[in-house]
Amino acid sequence: MTNQIVVGIYLICFVALLGATFAFMFRMMTSTLMELDKKPRRPLHPEMRDVENGEELLVFKGLEDLDDK
Repeated sequence: MTNQIVVGIYLICFVALLGATFAFMFRMMTSTLMELDKKPRRPLHPEMRDVENGEELLVFKGLEDLDDK
């Protein structure tokens, strides 16, 4: 009799933990997707006011060394 009570309590706790886990995962994915839908913020630094998102800031092209070939 007591063994059935312990198993019942275990199953109730297991189901509650499983439900809480899925609720947490659903809420975190919802908030993550909402963050991705927001527009990116503009840079706050004064020197970056005129720079658009995705614009390359620095490009380095090394000179070919003829001795390396």
